[in-house]
Amino acid sequence: MVEAVQDAGVVVTGAGGGIGAALARRFAAGGARVVVNDLDADRAKVVADEIGGIALPGDASAIVGEAREALDGTVDVYCANAGVGSGGSEAAEEAVWALAWDVNVMAHVRAAHELIPDWLERGRGRFVSTVSAAGLLTMIGAAPYSVTKHGAYAFAEWLSLTYRHRGIKVHAICPQGVRTDMLAASGRAGELVLQPTAVEPEDVADALFEGMDEDRFLILPHPEVAEYYQARAAGPDRWLHGMNRLQRQWEESTAR
Repeated sequence: MVEAVQDAGVVVTGAGGGIGAALARRFAAGGARVVVNDLDADRAKVVADEIGGIALPGDASAIVGEAREALDGTVDVYCANAGVGSGGSEAAEEAVWALAWDVNVMAHVRAAHELIPDWLERGRGRFVSTVSAAGLLTMIGAAPYSVTKHGAYAFAEWLSLTYRHRGIKVHAICPQGVRTDMLAASGRAGELVLQPTAVEPEDVADALFEGMDEDRFLILPHPEVAEYYQARAAGPDRWLHGMNRLQRQWEESTAR
């Protein structure tokens, strides 16, 4: 993996903190040239200065061209990490749903649209999608987040099955709780479901590099998620019953 990362042009979106910052640090430590993207220009600069990278603030949907120029014309690895943890139910305002779709799904689509032609011509490229275990399972109290993370996973899966024979590698990272600002903002639902087994952002970066080394599509920083995913597929009603039990616990805890 050292050879694959050394001097590679890498873009990490949402890299001003959390998982994105951990990914940027890990790629830089491996010798990559890293573009650090974040909506917060100050946070992007802090991480970029720390790792000797290039700060590129702005909307993750629109930075591929600038990033390519900053990396001397070539993006080898694109980490679609920026995301929003929108809570709420079917009653959430349409603006909340629209933002979740735009950031959690369409930003990935737009980036791939810009990257794939060049990667096909070169016969190589790597797309890393930070999804969530919610994209394989679900998350109580967060319909926009759960639905759009399912979409992000589906898009990564589609990219992989469509282009893997043409040299494009795709990885979907699906952790449960990670000790980031997003987890801190998830409230009682996050405390109930995610906090007990939460890992550090650096653990997610380690899991990605292990997965890249083994050429695996699905990256599970929490290995138990594979068992939950299998249980969901094998017995959906039993799995939904268990998740509904969590829902009721959450409702009871918030009603006190």
